Amino acid sequence: MFKTLDDMTVAGQRVLVRGDLNLPVQDGRVTDTTRIDRMLPTLRELMEKGARVVVISHFGRPKGQVVPEMSLKPVADALSQALGGTKVAFAADCIGDAAKAVVDGLADGEIALLENLRFHPGEEANDTGFAGDLAALGDIYVNDGFSVSHRAHASTEAIARLLPAAAGRNMQSELEALESALGDPKRPVLALVGGAKVSTKLAVLGNLIEKVDALVIGGGMANTFLHALGTDVGASLCEADLADTAREIMAKADSAGCEIILPSDVVIASKLEAGAPSETVMTAAVPPEKMILDIGPDSAAALSERLGSVRTLLWNGPLGAFEFPPFDAATVTVAQAAAKCTDAGEMVSVAGGGDTVAALRHAGVADSFSYISTAGGAFLEWIEGKELPGVAALRQG
Repeated sequence: MFKTLDDMTVAGQRVLVRGDLNLPVQDGRVTDTTRIDRMLPTLRELMEKGARVVVISHFGRPKGQVVPEMSLKPVADALSQALGGTKVAFAADCIGDAAKAVVDGLADGEIALLENLRFHPGEEANDTGFAGDLAALGDIYVNDGFSVSHRAHASTEAIARLLPAAAGRNMQSELEALESALGDPKRPVLALVGGAKVSTKLAVLGNLIEKVDALVIGGGMANTFLHALGTDVGASLCEADLADTAREIMAKADSAGCEIILPSDVVIASKLEAGAPSETVMTAAVPPEKMILDIGPDSAAALSERLGSVRTLLWNGPLGAFEFPPFDAATVTVAQAAAKCTDAGEMVSVAGGGDTVAALRHAGVADSFSYISTAGGAFLEWIEGKELPGVAALRQG
């Protein structure tokens, strides 16, 4: 188990909050505040309880050098706006005299943001000396950045061993959602894994077949599995050299009692572009010159119906090339079916991965899923079954 804010007395304490404020910035302005929004419950709670809140984060890849274009200063302005105009003090460094002066100037309930952690090489090196310099600025450490917790860096791993440590509300929500999906889920559990290439999801598939009752394979990945079964996939994206691997995965799934679900019909076209002429054929009838760009309507309908008996859904990756209509149809259909089951209280639905979030937003159902992770790499490593260093450090604390 890990401690949460409920386990900490924070009034009058300097609380170092590790967030992920690696946000898109254009012309000095933050263009997407999603990650700030996810942190707000933690920040507001700490401020309301009288903590002196000190936010730390990285931004970009400055590789241990001071790169002015990668300053967090614009993020301080966006954070202030998100907090309803509350003043956010900004320190021009994350350690040393500049940081200490800003932190010392905070009153109870006030907040500061420190400069980019990665301006110092000790951050990515997980250097205990650098972690100690950070820890000197706080009395309590809170990790609210699940999305950075797959990295053993000074601000996610080493520092958690130097101060009383807890998970923030965003981190807590993420861990509880993932536990509900893979740790002790309500059954039956169905995982839907899409995306372009099997090679990037081998560890995910290997872990999931041991934990779920059924595994839907979609996207370009499905083509490799169809090819492995002897189906001609025409000019489709296909990792033919992984046919043996695909067959091994299917054999292991069979031994584990995990049903593998592949499409029975597919949508094909001559080129991948929005509005390209398309047709639906059975998977065994793909012409040599055509590409599979989505699973077919019959497969999508069958999958949507199947969701009615599923109690836990884990979704990672789109079913087709959803960025190019009409090849978004199956993803939208199945996503809406999942949302309906979730809204009815019949199913816990957890989704994550960059393309997945975009696909569910495209389908208009992002708010209906039980939980959508914005963590990207950390989410993938979790469903691969890996222990994340930042999470492990919290558990030990």
